[in-house]
Amino acid sequence: VSDKGRPASGSTCIFQSLFLYFQLLKAFDYFSPWSGQQQLYKLDVGWPKIPEYFTGQTFCVAVDSLHGLVYVAQRGDNIPKVLVFSEEGYFLYSWNNTVEMPHGIFVLNTATDSSVWIADVGTGKYGHTVKQYSPSGKLMQILGTPGNAGSGLNPLQFDQPAEIFVEETGEIYVVDGDGGTNNRLLKLSKDYKEIWLRGPNGTGIGQFKIPHSVTVDSFGRVWVADRDNKRIQVFDKVTGEWLGSWSSCFAEGGPYSVRFTANDKYLIVAQLNINRLSILAAPPVGSIGNCVVVSTIQLADETKPHLVDVDMKSGAIYVAEIGAQQVQKYIPLN
Repeated sequence: VSDKGRPASGSTCIFQSLFLYFQLLKAFDYFSPWSGQQQLYKLDVGWPKIPEYFTGQTFCVAVDSLHGLVYVAQRGDNIPKVLVFSEEGYFLYSWNNTVEMPHGIFVLNTATDSSVWIADVGTGKYGHTVKQYSPSGKLMQILGTPGNAGSGLNPLQFDQPAEIFVEETGEIYVVDGDGGTNNRLLKLSKDYKEIWLRGPNGTGIGQFKIPHSVTVDSFGRVWVADRDNKRIQVFDKVTGEWLGSWSSCFAEGGPYSVRFTANDKYLIVAQLNINRLSILAAPPVGSIGNCVVVSTIQLADETKPHLVDVDMKSGAIYVAEIGAQQVQKYIPLN
């Protein structure tokens, strides 16, 4: 275990313990036979083994299913910004190189190597960028103009980029930004050139009000959590053509995070404002149809689930909670 990450203070421990207690109460209510809901997941109360390693606001989480690793990015002063755990919940090591205010994180595995991508919304000399790191935290690539917000494409600029999704081909999808001026979805080639662009700010088709999360399914569709428009928009990954949107499921709270489970069976959506995870039926190839909620996981008040990721081997869902200042793991019942 590295000595770079230090367990939290006593007050933080009490805060996290109270959240866990109320979360257990919620979990019992949700999974009780009287709830009337389909039971799909249960809380893994033993993950992580030592939650006191969470010493800041946990904004995002990414799973390396191939190597059994879980990366957690957190914000705060004088703390490690990236924590690495095993899938069993053991703290392994941490790093802090050139990370200011992490917002989104993504792990890419290829035939030759692995890398960790971070969207940084900081305003300092490393902010407004998307950065690629080695698993141990060595900086490998910077996209954007560090420290300078902008909308340019040559050179490439971002304004508070929220999240990234990287395909094995090296093509990159960026939702930009988290409260910045751009409000756009940008697809980049493996040499970081624009392929297509959707936006800008607005309520119309292909427009966004805080595009907050992005993912790609196996049918070639790009799914974007259009947070403040309270909808998910879907695009063809090759052409950028708009394929449809879902809004009926988000009247109570806009979608913050979108991730598919294995085999694209479900779409997991975090709704921060109502402390909920919604498990939606993922549509097969063709029309996206209408939004259908299969199940929900109601979290404790003020938990504030921000971004999620899914382990494609075990099916576990990891939830980064900025209110509770922790990451929790939910495992499939089947």
